[in-house]
Amino acid sequence: MKRIAALLVSLCCAVPAAFAQQDGCEGSPGFSDFDFWIGSWDVTDFVTGRVAGSNRIEKIEAGCVVMEHWTGAAGGTGTSLNYFNPVTGQWRQLWVSAGRYAIDIAGGIESGAMVLTGQIFTYPDNSAVDFRGTWTPQEDGSVRQFFEQYDAGTANWDTWFDGRYVRSTR
Repeated sequence: MKRIAALLVSLCCAVPAAFAQQDGCEGSPGFSDFDFWIGSWDVTDFVTGRVAGSNRIEKIEAGCVVMEHWTGAAGGTGTSLNYFNPVTGQWRQLWVSAGRYAIDIAGGIESGAMVLTGQIFTYPDNSAVDFRGTWTPQEDGSVRQFFEQYDAGTANWDTWFDGRYVRSTR
């Protein structure tokens, strides 16, 4: 019985050598572009200074993925998966919050900031709207995260979120 189980595992689950686990992505071009965002952060509204929440950003999968764990001041949560595609030369973020919306944006470094564009999908009204996120490292070590949503009625990009990330001391 053990031989049959071992044979089945080897037949169905064997990973071809071409797809075997490699050393990871650290040091490969492009994969460190978002490293300035790695860490534990206290997040405030950039304009008012009010507490918006906290965010923990970590590299996983041998440096190939940047994972975000958001907790808002009012208790809301969300998670994003961010990865660099060396074939397209772009970063992509897939964000999901509990039952309200999802964001799918892609792009890369522009003038020292990470700029990703795509769409936000709102579940309650089943809609999709153009969306843009910009993460800009500041001289003091903080990061400004600026999100905009396109309003087709006015043909303007409206501020959706403007946050200041400061490294947490907790």
